[in-house]
Amino acid sequence: MRGSLVRLQPRTVALLGAVWLGGGLGVALGLREVVRLQARTARRVIGKPLGEDVHAADRTYKRKYGEPLDLLLLGDSIAAGLGAETAKHTLGAQLARRLAKSTKRSVHLHTAAHVGSETSMLRAQLAALPAGYRADVAVIVVGGNDITHRVKVSESRRHLGEAVRSLRERGTAVVVGTCPDLGALTAVPQPLRAMGRLASRQLAAAQRDVTTELGGVAVSLAEVVGPFFIAQPDQMFAVDRFHPSSAGYRRTAKAMLPGVLVSLGLSDALPHGHHGPADIRPRPA
Repeated sequence: MRGSLVRLQPRTVALLGAVWLGGGLGVALGLREVVRLQARTARRVIGKPLGEDVHAADRTYKRKYGEPLDLLLLGDSIAAGLGAETAKHTLGAQLARRLAKSTKRSVHLHTAAHVGSETSMLRAQLAALPAGYRADVAVIVVGGNDITHRVKVSESRRHLGEAVRSLRERGTAVVVGTCPDLGALTAVPQPLRAMGRLASRQLAAAQRDVTTELGGVAVSLAEVVGPFFIAQPDQMFAVDRFHPSSAGYRRTAKAMLPGVLVSLGLSDALPHGHHGPADIRPRPA
């Protein structure tokens, strides 16, 4: 790029050369190694300044409204709310309050998501639910750990499909926030960040397809909140520059609410200007 130089490690340069010059299997192996290096670099640069403990946000929101809805959060650290400053700032809490205000019904939040979870772990999260528990709507956010741990897209899709199918068979509406754009992680150097963007978007497309095929609603986090994280990283990211901050979760909850309402058949409660998930677009802060 004009006016700038990107300093690459010799091993990375060699790998990129192999990708450029090679063909067939050589290209596939080179790309796989680049992704592996990206995951290693991300873990080293980001670290774990937030730890793995999340705020306990499960309770009934807006109890005065009555006729409670049960909201279930499944997935990884984003669904669990890692990075939020307080319990009320987690994704689940912010989404529960918005849902209650839109429907004028109280919302009981149950968070089964765990920090570090891959899509394959959704089965265990469902199995750990209380006997006889059935949520009105389940929100799933998962995928980032699949990318960093090099899980095949086909495997991630299969595990997500199993979870969505299981929930739908229970009579639970399902909303999936597809894999966020890892290209927004400025803490990860180029060209590894570009590989993360490509991998996360491929996974997001697969998540969208399987979710809608099984009767769920997919919300593209890369499209509806990604631009805000790219334009306002200091506000949207927590101190680790990887997980959302309280403001990031507020933006994410706002973007996911229309999908939740549509999944529940409550389109009349949609925020002004929305007609469904396909109509969701980034809006100015």
